[in-house]
Amino acid sequence: MSTHLPRALTATEITDLLHEARARTLFLLSGVEDEDLLKQHDPLMSPIVWDLGHIGHFEEVWLLKNAASGTHGSEGLEGIYNPFENPRAVRDALPLPRRAEAEGYLAEIRARVLGALGRMDFEDSEQPLLRDGFVFRMVLQHEYQHSETILQTLQLKQGKLYDAPRAWGFGRPEPGSAPPIGSMVRFQGGEVSIGTDDRSAAYDNERPCHARILPPFWIDATPVTNRQYLEFMEDEGYRRMELWSEEGRAWLEAEEAVSPKYWACQGADGWSCRVMDRTVPVPPDHPVMHVCYHEAEAFARWAGKRLPTEFEWEAAATWDPIEGRARPFPWGEQAPGPDLANLDQLGFGTAPVGAHPENVSPLGCYGMIGDVWEWTSTDFDGYPGYSTFPYPEYSEVFFGDDYKVLRGGSWATRPGAIRSTFRNWDYPIRRQIFSGFRCARDG
Repeated sequence: MSTHLPRALTATEITDLLHEARARTLFLLSGVEDEDLLKQHDPLMSPIVWDLGHIGHFEEVWLLKNAASGTHGSEGLEGIYNPFENPRAVRDALPLPRRAEAEGYLAEIRARVLGALGRMDFEDSEQPLLRDGFVFRMVLQHEYQHSETILQTLQLKQGKLYDAPRAWGFGRPEPGSAPPIGSMVRFQGGEVSIGTDDRSAAYDNERPCHARILPPFWIDATPVTNRQYLEFMEDEGYRRMELWSEEGRAWLEAEEAVSPKYWACQGADGWSCRVMDRTVPVPPDHPVMHVCYHEAEAFARWAGKRLPTEFEWEAAATWDPIEGRARPFPWGEQAPGPDLANLDQLGFGTAPVGAHPENVSPLGCYGMIGDVWEWTSTDFDGYPGYSTFPYPEYSEVFFGDDYKVLRGGSWATRPGAIRSTFRNWDYPIRRQIFSGFRCARDG
């Protein structure tokens, strides 16, 4: 069983991480007009200034109120920044601040947090929020996750060109030495460990670490690429109703989709895609992105395969049969860096499959961390022995068959917000997220 536990953080490390997270959040918005921060660009997403205020409010509640008092609930998350009281579709009607006011609020809360940091005891066994710096990692991950959400909104927005890609340039590494696209590797079956017992960084839905017995299965060695997905489209994949589930057919009829989101046919010039306000030819050797669960499921059925369960995905990403344990990351113990995985936002897009040749699991699966979130066939629910901590609104209220689990992170995910046990979830119809997939079949 895996017992890899991140070490505790010092106050100095926490301060540095908080500063870095905030600098990134503001940096992503440095080229965005004030009016574009206030505008709701799509009912699926908040006005970006709401995200800024919510980041500050979450930090205030958890670091200045709950951490000091030992409170484990979410009673303080009220008002306009409560996501349950104010769903995304109505947030443009709220009395939202302008940029200067929102950034002033962020700075005020941060100054108070840093002033209180030196008085907090991270070794207090009676204070699970503070122990090993958990609540600070939770707040950091919350901001990391909202910076990815902000990028989803910036991808949706239209109007004035978003300057960040022009300033940094799209990362275009060369394809590496991955296996042939479409090849599969086999897991021979057996008992594996799933999840983690970590309480310093992992969320409650990742715990506890537990054993599962998996039958043999095959899984794609790489994510499905744009080239493969184009073959599905050219074979009338969007018109062959036998490939789609009943729910998928209902979505297809309502959406009238004929391609991944943001794609457009340029006639004889083929397909293009819009990436952060820029239109480029669809890169054939990159993972397909912005597809919903139903599209992934239909492709898998067309290919004579299926989507993996999240337990198959985690075993394929982490399980080392020689050592008889799960790795924290497919490549081993080392934290993600730019040489290991396409993460951390500043490439502003996917990389060619195989561009990070060390991003390979013991089973032989490439790219399971970074590039695109990968859909699995598993409904989001708690593991055996699940216990809510520190509040039910993070995980527990979403349990059930409304949501499917995604794994692995995307190019827009910060390294501090991803690990092989991390579980994302969303509605099967969502495709504004940076989502792709790989396929599996019985072994």
